Amino acid sequence: MVRNIDTRRLRGELSQNVPMARLTSWRVGGPAARLYRPADVDDLALFLSMLPADEPLTWIGLGSNLLVRDGGVRGTVIALHGMLDELAVIAPGVIRAGAGVPCAKVARFAAKNDLVGGEFLAGIPGTMGGALAMNAGAFGGETWEKVARVETLDRSGHRHMRMADEYRIGYRSVKGPADEWFVACELVLTRGDGEASLARIRELLNRRGETQPTGLPSCGSVFRNPPGDHAGRLIEACGLKGHCIGGACVSEKHANFIINTGDATARDIEVLIAHVQATVAREHGIELIAEVRVIGEEGEA
Repeated sequence: MVRNIDTRRLRGELSQNVPMARLTSWRVGGPAARLYRPADVDDLALFLSMLPADEPLTWIGLGSNLLVRDGGVRGTVIALHGMLDELAVIAPGVIRAGAGVPCAKVARFAAKNDLVGGEFLAGIPGTMGGALAMNAGAFGGETWEKVARVETLDRSGHRHMRMADEYRIGYRSVKGPADEWFVACELVLTRGDGEASLARIRELLNRRGETQPTGLPSCGSVFRNPPGDHAGRLIEACGLKGHCIGGACVSEKHANFIINTGDATARDIEVLIAHVQATVAREHGIELIAEVRVIGEEGEA
């Protein structure tokens, strides 16, 4: 237990030694030393204010862009999915979404309120917090193209409202104030035909289902697309579709996906990622950069 935490003042749930395999889409990972599920933003702010300044913090949503090593995670993991779930139209064309809301839910909510332009969010297999943190994208759209403002919390629990232009945004890259984490955002969309938007979402999800291994444990796309090319094409050209290390395999359906066939360890996945990178570098002279975030401690060999 972290010292100086008065749990009687908290309304969220603080747990010890929680297996991260339950909380990640790859279904692997050792335990989190501590895990906190906040009741709301005010509760989370209070919890942060109680933590030591040097307490390691890890924030997760759906755990879809995350590889947790087999030795687990030191410090405190803050789980937002299902907790910071605010979703509302707050002004004409403006949606406010909490960091714990799945991106696909935001896309459908927008369409049902006759707001268009956010259909691509349905293809992002994570929460808005994660999408903000990495400028996640799908089907040609990127998260920060629609962001007007964000709300953040710092390590002391202080809240900040920040404009989008306070961040440097790139391809799968977001740089802003240090030691602040997203808790909500405001998205600007266009008034339009909601039924057509819902039909577009269905079309995009059908396309994803036909081309990606959506029913199997994976993290989504493993690697960024290099300029002017696609990571999946390069990996497939190396003959790596179906290549396995332990229980981790390059998907036969889409080569930029690594799937857990049922008994993979985080080590299997991490070694397979490195093997794919080395093979593509040798065969094509291109260094693939992983999108997935790798955290935690090595497990025992």
